[in-house]
Amino acid sequence: MVQGLETYSADFGDGIEFTLVAGERALYVDGDLQAARRWFDDAYRMAQGENNAPAMARAALGLGGVWVHEHRTTVEAGLIRMRQRHALSAIDPRSTLALRLRARLAGEEDYRTAEHAAIIKIVAEARRAGDTQALAEALSLAHHCLLAPEHGMLRADLAEELVSTAGSTGRRGDLLMGLLWQTVDRFLAADPHAERALEELRSRLDLHDNRAVGFVVSAIDVMLAVRTGRFGHAENLANVAAERGAVAGDVDTTGWYGGQLGTIRWYQGRIAELVPVLLEMVNSPMLSAVDNSYFAALAVASAAKGDKRLAAGMLARLRGRDLADLPRSSSWLSTMYGIVEAAHLLDDAETSAEAYQLLAPFARLPMIVSLGVSCFGSTRHALGVASLTTGDLDRAVDHLRGAVQDNLALGHWPAAVLSRWRLGQALARRNGPTDDAAQEMAQATEEAAELGMVLPSVPESRVPIKSKDVGKCRRHGRHWQIDLNGRTVLVDHSVGMRHLATLIANPGCEIRATDLAAGPGMIDGETETGQPVLDEQAKRTYKQRLAQLQAEIDELESQHDLGRTEALRAERDWLVDELAAATGMSGRVRRFTGSEERARIAVGKAIRRALARITEADPVIGDELRTTVQTGLRCCYRPADR
Repeated sequence: MVQGLETYSADFGDGIEFTLVAGERALYVDGDLQAARRWFDDAYRMAQGENNAPAMARAALGLGGVWVHEHRTTVEAGLIRMRQRHALSAIDPRSTLALRLRARLAGEEDYRTAEHAAIIKIVAEARRAGDTQALAEALSLAHHCLLAPEHGMLRADLAEELVSTAGSTGRRGDLLMGLLWQTVDRFLAADPHAERALEELRSRLDLHDNRAVGFVVSAIDVMLAVRTGRFGHAENLANVAAERGAVAGDVDTTGWYGGQLGTIRWYQGRIAELVPVLLEMVNSPMLSAVDNSYFAALAVASAAKGDKRLAAGMLARLRGRDLADLPRSSSWLSTMYGIVEAAHLLDDAETSAEAYQLLAPFARLPMIVSLGVSCFGSTRHALGVASLTTGDLDRAVDHLRGAVQDNLALGHWPAAVLSRWRLGQALARRNGPTDDAAQEMAQATEEAAELGMVLPSVPESRVPIKSKDVGKCRRHGRHWQIDLNGRTVLVDHSVGMRHLATLIANPGCEIRATDLAAGPGMIDGETETGQPVLDEQAKRTYKQRLAQLQAEIDELESQHDLGRTEALRAERDWLVDELAAATGMSGRVRRFTGSEERARIAVGKAIRRALARITEADPVIGDELRTTVQTGLRCCYRPADR
């Protein structure tokens, strides 16, 4: 066990040994990476000046830190490797220090090349040597090199062995690292007890903080807040985590904060806002050498913003010669998530097909960034979106149904909403205008509004809409569902949508603007003396429903069923608004003034506003309707051959 600094201060003053002990305490006990680097840098210079090879080795080892790849810039990383190799050459190659230095150098090289063979070999050597400190360090380094999704079982074995070995090293930091890796592994595997492991780790930190481990725990807290859909709270926690990372001296602080903010903005529908920041970040030397997630994030953000050239360029950079060449790092799954979403927004079926093949073996895993920094839900969501883009609709529906369930099991409400939204799109494209598709999309829209999410728009189709196809328009409560050539869009009710629905229901028929303005019950051929907005039958139906709603509301209020009461009140208020718009103060049916010109202007404006809303939600359907709907004194929906 490392003795208190006050004891060493008395024995060694400000000499090399005191400086080394101070660095080791900062690193292995306090997790203060920043302070440890300063102590070890001083110790190395002092040991070099005195030609003290063992002290140089201890200092060079400590300069590596507790994580792999702590030094990011070419100059800084090169300097540390040079010191470690020089120290290794100056000591007994059979010594414990030599074994520990070789483990560090092997881990660094494996990580940069997305490999693990060399560090696993060192782990086996440390086991044979029986040196617990060397083994603990090698196990942790190996675990860090094995964060790709295919290595889950091997990681779990390494973490379990590290926890066991920590009991013999006498270093508190080894136990914390073992517990941390076990916690991370459980989140990466979607283990339902992952949060139990997190609480055990948190209780250890409460006894004595470790800044390096505590920073990771604070990052996991951000991920969990995003899963609950509390975006404001998650953003506040991300700021707190960034402050902790800066105090600890963790080089991943900026990258993790950017990733967390990007996740929040994606689910909020505000990812396009981050394009300027992402343009600066993608080439930052502070990012990991094997981290490509920022390129994927920029592809999604620029596609969402409408900058297709930049988005396509980022996808091309990621694909390189072969998408399979991307290194399988701790950010690989999140990178693939971004690739799939960007390809969907760009309607890039080729990239989607490649991504599907690579992701298929990991269908049941959550797409978690690094050590639990962020989460994009089930991998089955990405498989479903990729299938939707390639047009394999049966497969898309199967994956997206599974993704909804997986995300509910994770407690990731925003991801579940997004998967449900995509499921509705897949059902609509496969089956046409069905109640199942409308129900999924309506539920996703409602849940998104509750969470403060803005759902992504439906991308342009690779297959252009055939002009001979006739659209269909149906009402669902306060929304209208428009189906056209396998595409579906859901928009809010408005007067213009009511006019548009009438036109779509009567393709090729010219309808007078005055008749559209008059609404249901219009009588063909009436003069300009005015048309009733509602006929008597419609009025009776509305009033009967109002009476029924009021009775149901009274009954539910007596039962204190506030949830269902609120829903019925919303429908009642909508009916009251409809009647108020159609009747005068005395309750008589209101009639239009009979001015054809005023009707032409009012109806034309209302239809154009409705078309603008449709285009915003789905540019393809919107553009098709703009070219086939005519307004004027007589309005008409004219698909080809009509």
